[in-house]
Amino acid sequence: MLRPFAGSGRFRTRLTLGFALAVMAGTSAAASDAPPPAPKPAVKKAPDKSFPMRIVAYVANSGSGNVSAFDVRRERAVATTAVGSGPTGVGAAPDGSHVYVANGLSDSVTFIETSGHRAVATVPVGSYPFSAFPSRDGRWVFAANWGSGNVSVIDTAARKVIATPTTGELPHSVATLPDGTTYVTNSGSNNVTVLSKGHEPLVQIPVGDFPSGITATAKGDRVYVANTGAGSISVIDTATRKVTATWPVGKAPLGLGISPDGQRLYAADSGADVLLVIDTTNGGVLSQVPVGRTPQGVAVGPGGSRVWVTNEDSDTVSVVDAGLAKVRTTLRTGDQPEGIAITPR
Repeated sequence: MLRPFAGSGRFRTRLTLGFALAVMAGTSAAASDAPPPAPKPAVKKAPDKSFPMRIVAYVANSGSGNVSAFDVRRERAVATTAVGSGPTGVGAAPDGSHVYVANGLSDSVTFIETSGHRAVATVPVGSYPFSAFPSRDGRWVFAANWGSGNVSVIDTAARKVIATPTTGELPHSVATLPDGTTYVTNSGSNNVTVLSKGHEPLVQIPVGDFPSGITATAKGDRVYVANTGAGSISVIDTATRKVTATWPVGKAPLGLGISPDGQRLYAADSGADVLLVIDTTNGGVLSQVPVGRTPQGVAVGPGGSRVWVTNEDSDTVSVVDAGLAKVRTTLRTGDQPEGIAITPR
């Protein structure tokens, strides 16, 4: 962890005005008998609150009812937090203050305060929420209720549901855009529902078979959808809300992550136990990185140099070096890890 530092103090005695004038005139004058003023003590700089002091990966362990927290820089476990039953999806607030966990078997979303890794609230939602993902401004959290065919929109300040828009069948995962719109994959109806800024359904976009994972670029111009049943990825142009390309990749792509510059897409191929590294300019697979058994969730670190992948049937998370396209380390999690999110700061 980087630490703020205090500047080194440099001290000097002040010359009297008379002495300075004497020197300038070329005369010699005796210095004042008074002792020089005491040097001022060094003042430590306050930490810059905008600087990321710790970045943490949170993993939802669906089989053990808890969330594992890992220090991303040190690549080691730092905490375990009990949540609801059957946690699956997890999302991180834009300011890094909280993470949100969808508890599939207890029909709720848990708020975890990241400063102490403490569960501070539990909000009832619809039936079997699979994911919980925040809006870009952090005002809302969207829980995709797999069993209810809708989305619970949670006000993060009030910590209560304020809307429940209908989606397609078996909503799975959520991506949010800077313009306030929300994209939801519907695994049962093979499409994506677009919700307006006011949380109203706008359109349904047909994609491939059993769409599950979804992610959007930082600027929100592209949305990528993992069609797990079809072994493909759909590319949606958000300006037209139409599919512009379908890339055949892997056996059963599931969780997705995008590099900060948008040039690389990462997909957990749950059918082949690899992380796919995809060129977003043409959909070509650049690398296949072997990870654990049945990889599920993907999260890219803020700098883009590390990609974290949860391995459901290995009870581990793989940390992948994005530049070298190989696993750096493998860390133990709880039982059956699925969703993962990394705090932005």
